[in-house]
Amino acid sequence: MTFSLAIVGRPNVGKSTLFNRLVGRRLALVDDQPGVTRDLREGEARLGDLRFTVIDTAGLENATDDSLPARMRRLTERAVDMADICLFLVDARAGILPDDEIFAEILRKRSAHVIVAANKAEGSAADAGVIEAYGLGLGEPIRLSAEHGEGMNELYSILLPLSDAFAARAEADAPETDVVVSDEDGDDIEAGPRVPTLDKPLQVAVVGRPNAGKSTLINAIIGEDRLLTGPEAGITRDAISVTTDWGGVPTRIFDTAGMRRRAKVQEKLEKLSVSDGIRAVKFAEVVIVLLDAAIPFETQDLKIADLAEREGRAVVVAVNKWDVENEKQDKLKWLREQFELALPQLRGAPLVTVSARTGKGLDKLQAAVMQAYDVWNRRVSTGQLNRWLDGMIQRHPPPAPQGRRIKLRYMTQAKTRPPGFVVMCSHPDKLPESYSRYLVNGLREDFDMPGTPIRLMMRGQGDKNPYKGRRKKNAGALKKHLGSLQAKKT
Repeated sequence: MTFSLAIVGRPNVGKSTLFNRLVGRRLALVDDQPGVTRDLREGEARLGDLRFTVIDTAGLENATDDSLPARMRRLTERAVDMADICLFLVDARAGILPDDEIFAEILRKRSAHVIVAANKAEGSAADAGVIEAYGLGLGEPIRLSAEHGEGMNELYSILLPLSDAFAARAEADAPETDVVVSDEDGDDIEAGPRVPTLDKPLQVAVVGRPNAGKSTLINAIIGEDRLLTGPEAGITRDAISVTTDWGGVPTRIFDTAGMRRRAKVQEKLEKLSVSDGIRAVKFAEVVIVLLDAAIPFETQDLKIADLAEREGRAVVVAVNKWDVENEKQDKLKWLREQFELALPQLRGAPLVTVSARTGKGLDKLQAAVMQAYDVWNRRVSTGQLNRWLDGMIQRHPPPAPQGRRIKLRYMTQAKTRPPGFVVMCSHPDKLPESYSRYLVNGLREDFDMPGTPIRLMMRGQGDKNPYKGRRKKNAGALKKHLGSLQAKKT
């Protein structure tokens, strides 16, 4: 990526639609109502042979107080300062409004490279708006249609010379590095769980109910106000990812929209936000379920944690706003008891207390995330598993429905991430769920796999005997052979 491009403009001019067009996927939420985007979203854009970072921003509002629109504006201004190029998007059908002229003046002062694009410019109805865009004094406007993909060639022709200049600058500023391809003895390093790298960082999703403090927590982790926060519930709408070095581990953290009970989710936009959060859980490797210390383990909290477990993700439970809790010891004891009762399927999962506002407990949270990730990747040898299975059967034999005992013959680990095991047995359909839970709990305890989802599959071998029928077949062949000999003699 040689340069970064920030898409800025008033609300509802088509910034997120253009962002999705450039990254080639529907990453940003798009809706007819203005003000859908609130946070900064980054993506890897492709335009012809150009590769660059594109930033989707909140709509610029003419507000300077401490309101939500004003905080969104300050976040967008920060993106303008960060980006190499600003693409100023105006609505060609609506024409140039007074706010457009105010923001043009801001961009003229804060950005060295500004490109004006008149969006929604398909058809003759947009001609007047395109002409008006010349009056902004930022150069000749590009005629675009983000929805239909028109004007991309013109945008490419303007970005190409700027890209060459930024590529030359990046090459001149790049430090010399020594790359080590092997150790001193030339031996290969033993393969193990995937080690997070800059190219493939550890994927962590932070989920929870609205106003639990998810965005504040991520800002505390990365050490800057990257995500929009405030006292209002439901500020975050998109699942925004932020890449950082967390405790020496390259990590991509996904901030998600607060998930309310389905009965309360009526608006289309909130449904899209929740779907975006669920998709982030599916892409994550570790899921941090963030609870509010004042009202922990609400029904929705339990459903969110159960969702992460059903998706097979490593789970860490974090209790936020711990700095305002008075009876810490008693509350922590009660939390652990409630956790064991409410979420038995995640028994032993890390539970840590944090304060996103003060940053206290973040080191413990990072250690818990790495512990959960390590367990999620754990592998047990087949020999160990079968010796363990024999002991479990002797301690508690499987039931004998209708007088026929179920035989557990063989066990192996089929996968990791999460750990998945296969048991070959007779009559798997008759083995009760309670016995499977007995085996899963034993795996957790004996192989130190607390909290992680464990998949156990019972597979039947039937009563197939490889030697069954062979004697009869051999006897028939022998009889046929002796008959042929007798015929030759006669």
